[in-house]
Amino acid sequence: MKLLARAGFWLLVIVIALFALFPFYYAIISSFRSGSQLFSVAYWPERLDLTNYAAVFERQPFGRNILNSVIVSGAVVALSLGLGITAAYAFGRIAFRGRSLLLMTILAVSMFPQVAVLAGMFELIRAFGLYNTLPGLILANLMLTLPFTIWVLTTFMRDLPKEIEEAAFVDGATPWIVVRRVFLPLMAPAAVTTGLLAFIVSWNEFLFALTFTLTNERRTVPPAIALMSGSTAYELPWGTIMAGSVIVTIPIIALVLVFQRKIVAGLTAGAVKG
Repeated sequence: MKLLARAGFWLLVIVIALFALFPFYYAIISSFRSGSQLFSVAYWPERLDLTNYAAVFERQPFGRNILNSVIVSGAVVALSLGLGITAAYAFGRIAFRGRSLLLMTILAVSMFPQVAVLAGMFELIRAFGLYNTLPGLILANLMLTLPFTIWVLTTFMRDLPKEIEEAAFVDGATPWIVVRRVFLPLMAPAAVTTGLLAFIVSWNEFLFALTFTLTNERRTVPPAIALMSGSTAYELPWGTIMAGSVIVTIPIIALVLVFQRKIVAGLTAGAVKG
């Protein structure tokens, strides 16, 4: 009976793994195929043809699009963590009137669908003169990442012991020194986890990037891939689209592998402390 249960468990694991990984695997083998080969079903790569990978960079400024995504995502992560940690200190450690209402408002903002705020955000960005600029995309993506960053870090900071904060104040530390030298090292796992989530959200963001940019040189990778065109109006360049998708997925996988221990520690701490 135990043998059957174990076999059933591993069968379920294999099915889930295949369901999750097969689309990315098929994108990889499709990126090495070209011409009529793309329209025939194949589960193994016949040969490693790099034509699509070269075409991605030849037909459009894809290197510039990747750099734009790196700049926007990196700035969004830095601003989200900087503002999120200081806001989490205020919400988690300082008692003031309306704190719970303000925190619930921040949580509610994180649940708004992007399309609901698209028109208002467009007018705001145009009023600031940020249309078709990277700062405009950074400002728009902050609306997506900052609410859940504040919420998660506030939950984590509330569970830190008050004694270490009180001891720091007795030694003459200011609130900024307490945040920077006492809380920040303790919050490293939660900061890495929320920072990575903010990076993934900003890296994959499509609607704002498509709406708030006009030229290909200012686009990030999601709209750049979506707007790839073939040599004629009737050609859909599946090969280059798959090659571009594989290229932009590699940074996410690399970040997860580098910070996997911090991510697991952050998720585990959040699970235990509720």
